[in-house]
Amino acid sequence: MSMINWDEFEHIHVIKKLKHILGAWWNIDVVFTDERGLLKGFDNEKTPFNNPAIAHLMSKEVGQQSIADLVTKSIDDLRTSSNRYVLKKWDMAGFDVGVFPILIDNDFVGTVVAMGFFRDNDQTSRMQEIRDRLAALACTSEVIEKCMSKLKFLDDADRTHFCELCELVAQEIVTLHLEISSRENRIKELNKELGNRFRYDNMIGKSKPMQSLYALLDKIKNAETTVLVQGENGTGKELIARSIHYNSGRKDKPFVIQNCSAFNDNLLESELFGHIKGSFTGAVKDKKGLFEMADKGTFFLDEIGDTSPTMQVKLLRVLQEGTFMPVGSTEMRKVDVRIIAATNRNLKEMVEQGTFREDLYYRLNVINIRVPPLRERKEDMPYLTDYFLQRVHEQNPGAAKKVLTKRALEKLYDYAWPGNVRELQNEIERLCVLSGDESKLMAEHLSPKILEAGEKNKVQGSRLQGKLKDALEELEREMIREGLRRTGWNKSKLAKELGISRAGLIMKVEKYGLDKRKIAR
Repeated sequence: MSMINWDEFEHIHVIKKLKHILGAWWNIDVVFTDERGLLKGFDNEKTPFNNPAIAHLMSKEVGQQSIADLVTKSIDDLRTSSNRYVLKKWDMAGFDVGVFPILIDNDFVGTVVAMGFFRDNDQTSRMQEIRDRLAALACTSEVIEKCMSKLKFLDDADRTHFCELCELVAQEIVTLHLEISSRENRIKELNKELGNRFRYDNMIGKSKPMQSLYALLDKIKNAETTVLVQGENGTGKELIARSIHYNSGRKDKPFVIQNCSAFNDNLLESELFGHIKGSFTGAVKDKKGLFEMADKGTFFLDEIGDTSPTMQVKLLRVLQEGTFMPVGSTEMRKVDVRIIAATNRNLKEMVEQGTFREDLYYRLNVINIRVPPLRERKEDMPYLTDYFLQRVHEQNPGAAKKVLTKRALEKLYDYAWPGNVRELQNEIERLCVLSGDESKLMAEHLSPKILEAGEKNKVQGSRLQGKLKDALEELEREMIREGLRRTGWNKSKLAKELGISRAGLIMKVEKYGLDKRKIAR
């Protein structure tokens, strides 16, 4: 069993709240110990106390040792009895304490110690006893008088409520520990199953699609062939390109990235191939292009489907011959560059439509890697969320570790994640910010779109009990909406797929309000 991280507890919202209630109602102070009675999660300068005498005693080695002895004896008593907790007088101080065990798998792993009250009715003699003992422990008269004003008598009803609250604190510690242990075990299991060779630059997942991807990456790591990476936005195409480069023989050479949709043709040509001084207004000196910078290394061309036919010709020349011409130059230059291209568009369909060169497509498509969208590998969700939560914690090491509640994770499963892993990462970061000091991440803090998706699924499920006509219309609407997105609003193509006329499709688009501008939002 993994060890409890005692330093977390001062940050846990529920425990802070329960400690506040114990202090506000009865001026009771709470500390945590391990099974040997040693104080945990305790900082003598920072841990606040309601009772100044308890603060004084906890700062002294003799006080800490006395609590340790009291706790170990209490645990021994609990092991041999059917009691859930121990309430007894702390002989050193004279007032009463409660010792509430923290049990995991029936093992005593620690205790919650609540102190600073008394239970018997003979208050006069107890008060004098407490004064005498505190004076013997070098407490000042001011501290002793403040202590006496804080001490409260707990009758049967108060004791019942007090004990319930302390047991809640102990149970909250157990719950959090088990959730953190479960998360750590999942990560260990993932690392064990995948092994180091499958940890390609933070790519995470044990699902079948990801295992197939890892196997393919492993096969091509020593090859020099061109690779085409296809996948939706946010699936991690750049991570794959990096993994290919840094696991290849070119790993010690440059890895250069360029998004082809970031510039118009003229600017992109200058970025890729460079230019010579005076070739255009503003070209005040020679500039080396990215292809030249990537010589002997790898060049990742992202969104290559957005390049113009003119640019495609120039890229084809580099792929075929390894040569290019800087803007304004009359001399060819030669480079040795491995190309990895990526796109979220269907290049094969673009070839059929005449918007992408067929010869360039086949030059790029030597090795084709399809990156699965997140909705096709939902079983990776716990591992991905744990990884992103760990990253948030590493960026804020002083804060408590965050844990997703079961209900919040279920809501994440219900959502389709059109933005894929990148959208999930952003959602986890947002959730951590909105949760504040709370260690448990609740479903109600999730984005409205994610909460609405879960409700929509419920509504769709209830529609099965409604009228057949309404259900069929809803299905038809969803098929057309998704088809329009998939085909880039190519109505002729979608009409052919659906087996209806183009005019019939246009009528249905109008009927269901599937205007391109509306559903693109």
